Amino acid sequence: MLLQMNLCSSFSLKYHPLQQNGTVKTFQSPLTQIYGLANRRESNKYSVKGSIQSSFCLTNNKIGNNEDMMNRYHKPLKKSTVPMALQDDSATKSQNENIVSTSFLDFLTKKLDAFYRLSRPYAWTSIIVGILSSSLLPIQSLADLTPTFLIEVLKPIVPTIMMNIFVVAINQLSDIAIDKVNKPNLPLVSGDISIGEAIAIAVISTLTSLAMGVMLRSPPLVIALVLRCILGAAYSIDLPLLRWKASPLMAAVAIVIGNGINNVLPYFLHVQKYVLGRPVVFTKPLLFAVAFSAIFSIVLSFLKDIPDVEGDRKSGIRTLPVILGKERVLSMSTGILLMAYASAALAGVFSPILLCKLVTMIGHSVLGFILWSKAQTVDLSNAKSTYSFFIFIFQLYYTEFFLMHFVR
Repeated sequence: MLLQMNLCSSFSLKYHPLQQNGTVKTFQSPLTQIYGLANRRESNKYSVKGSIQSSFCLTNNKIGNNEDMMNRYHKPLKKSTVPMALQDDSATKSQNENIVSTSFLDFLTKKLDAFYRLSRPYAWTSIIVGILSSSLLPIQSLADLTPTFLIEVLKPIVPTIMMNIFVVAINQLSDIAIDKVNKPNLPLVSGDISIGEAIAIAVISTLTSLAMGVMLRSPPLVIALVLRCILGAAYSIDLPLLRWKASPLMAAVAIVIGNGINNVLPYFLHVQKYVLGRPVVFTKPLLFAVAFSAIFSIVLSFLKDIPDVEGDRKSGIRTLPVILGKERVLSMSTGILLMAYASAALAGVFSPILLCKLVTMIGHSVLGFILWSKAQTVDLSNAKSTYSFFIFIFQLYYTEFFLMHFVR
């Protein structure tokens, strides 16, 4: 018995061939293995139940742990979180709307600036001043200055400006090749306004002007608008018997009639007959105003072509500065205006009214001296200097619309 126990103990001290180092595995006899197998089967019944129970417990534990993790890392949204998210969304939408509105405003501003440059607003001033001054010539007393009179005087301004927009638009459409050399900053040449847009502006302005003129029910105004349209087209459009700007004589005729006589006489007749209801009488101030407007129109037509000599020469347009040269045209234009101022000052000598006599004589003498001084400083090789003198002549033109009322 002792021998058997010793053998069992000695067998328990030996290592199994597949046993890892550092572990102890006891040797069991075949009998022990049989009884052990039976016992193991019985125990497995309980171990399966226990494992099922334990796995169920583990699963519950895992679910509980997951719920804890969800509660820990996925906290419910606070009441203030949803409004903040909505605010962020609305802020993004408002930023997008601001970007769209800003780009639209930039586009609109650019187009308005291009239209401003296309329409030549310095001509608007002469139209407005000319209409107002010519409309005041038929007045005989302060009783004529009623609200109805003022409204009727203002009505022709808009259709006249609209027709002038047609004139300048058709001129720039016809002179694109010339303006590429002379005036590259014009909107049609620079691309700020397309040819289609310029044509649309010309057509819409013409139709609007004629429609408004007909609504005023004044034949002198309708004739003035139609005449301005025809002369403007004949001056610029390059068609047979047209393109009058290529001929110095025809260009002068178109400008004198369109911008000289047409700026004074129709509006005088409109007010005298269709506003005040009086018979037509050609007064001394009217004749003086028509004559001075024609003279200024001729001078402005000469001076405006001085900066365009290079482009006109390349295009075969024989304007007066191309034929005679810039210096001669400048001297001739200044001389014509000085003679006109001297004649006006001399006419003031024979005025029966002392105030009218003094204003007419002194005013034209001062303006003549300023003109002569300004002409001495013009640099014909500098486009800015030439353009500045051209605008200065326009300012003298505006002043003359004030002085013409003192010619009696």
